[in-house]
Amino acid sequence: MYVRQIPVGPMKNFAYLLGPADSAETWVVDPAWDVPGLLAAAAEDGRRLAGAVMTHSHGDHCNGLPGLLAAVDVPVYVHATEAAFSPELRRMAGDALRPVRGGDRLRLGAREATFLHTPGHTPGSQCLWCEAGVVSGDTLFVGACGRCDLPGGDPEAMYRSLTGVLGALPPQTPLLPGHDYGHSRTTSLGAERAGSPALSHGAVADFVAWRMRPRR
Repeated sequence: MYVRQIPVGPMKNFAYLLGPADSAETWVVDPAWDVPGLLAAAAEDGRRLAGAVMTHSHGDHCNGLPGLLAAVDVPVYVHATEAAFSPELRRMAGDALRPVRGGDRLRLGAREATFLHTPGHTPGSQCLWCEAGVVSGDTLFVGACGRCDLPGGDPEAMYRSLTGVLGALPPQTPLLPGHDYGHSRTTSLGAERAGSPALSHGAVADFVAWRMRPRR
């Protein structure tokens, strides 16, 4: 698999380009902040965009979508629950919107990626799991997880997403987070399970108390 992690914007976001190594087709995950830079990165690598995947609807992850669709005519894959939750994301995606659900597959040339529904940060947050790793948006970071106190947030759902959905993936799976908030830009799920405070709680009540503690 081809994967390129691209820092974008003032909030330490990561966008991703990914696709099969033996094809020029590439999908962009969370096109935000710097669409010309993302398109230039794809062109630099000899890649052409075939689609966009949105992990969720917060502006720092999708504010580049109108510019992207003005430049290239590609489908935009959004979890159906997030499409219902966010009129703004529906407006930006327009006719390019392709609702998906957890377990649906995305063809990446001869490869496949799987959409994982991981609510908690927003109702329709999703991750994308493929040979390159799991692109986790704001569900799981290096050493932390996404907030659950914003509109649509749900700490109990986040706990289930972390332990039940991402917890079912192999420990060697690379973690490709949506923000550069940790000690490294990427790690493995196994390393996170061994050392992340977000994954150290054996009971949902303990996780909720930790995640919803007052922010300083």
